[in-house]
Amino acid sequence: MLQAIHTPSLSNAKIKLFIKREDLLKVVPNNPHISGNKWRKLKYNLLKAKQEKKSTLLSFGGAYSNHLHALAAAGKAFDFSTIGIIRGEPIFPLNPTLQFAHNQGMRLEYVSRQEYRQKNEPTFIDSLHQKHENFHLIPEGGTNQLALKGCAEIVENIDISFDYICCPVGTGGTLAGIITSLKAPQKAIGFAALKGNFLSREIQQLLGQKEGESHPNWHIQNDHHFGGYARHTPQLLDFINKFKQEHNIQLEPLYTGKMFYGIFDLIQQQYFPEGTTIIAIHTGGLQGLAGFQERFGKLLI
Repeated sequence: MLQAIHTPSLSNAKIKLFIKREDLLKVVPNNPHISGNKWRKLKYNLLKAKQEKKSTLLSFGGAYSNHLHALAAAGKAFDFSTIGIIRGEPIFPLNPTLQFAHNQGMRLEYVSRQEYRQKNEPTFIDSLHQKHENFHLIPEGGTNQLALKGCAEIVENIDISFDYICCPVGTGGTLAGIITSLKAPQKAIGFAALKGNFLSREIQQLLGQKEGESHPNWHIQNDHHFGGYARHTPQLLDFINKFKQEHNIQLEPLYTGKMFYGIFDLIQQQYFPEGTTIIAIHTGGLQGLAGFQERFGKLLI
């Protein structure tokens, strides 16, 4: 579903903005927990696990991982056992994200932050296979080549012409998948939710591009992370609240709020030429609002 956004700033800049409402994607009837880019990443991983007759899905994440939340829901819906390897020590009572995962049947295993940094090391993966045997491994955030295949379908389902497509970036899988479906002269902009300039390198690796190789059809905006992952400011929260009041669309402060703030900031800076059509991907992740309010109070309307 595409939803047009109308504001004076867009009219004055002669720019059209549409939101691709991946947050409204419903894969399983009456199950709102399997949607957005998390489903796009999981789709072909689930199919491969079925083909390989794997009965268990194992992945990694922090205590507030949207990915593990979606994986737990998908596992229950599609008859998989699920295991979540959680970074850090257990804290009880469980936060809303982990409580939901537990309620869906996910087995939660906690590892130290030092161990967690080894999540991509063959020896660590081998130790997990010795312990859990027959599982299909899905990387942190759901990002692998199968995820790119699923995220490419986001673009394939857009039925209007556009100049730019924007999405928030955590592990880079969604943006990388989108890039694979672009047609010249379309361009993609990823808005980094994390502090640092490493995401371009990771996306190049996902795309099979050499580090430092030019990529004229995409880039990462690193100026709208608001201090880093899970960081926020009153300015960001105020923007999210006003956006909801004006457009009746809920954003969250980890990913989508930062992206939309960045888009309007670039428009104000006259980054986009007159006549530009922009597609912004609402990747979902709204389940994380419960954990945000638990930690910081009801700062969002």
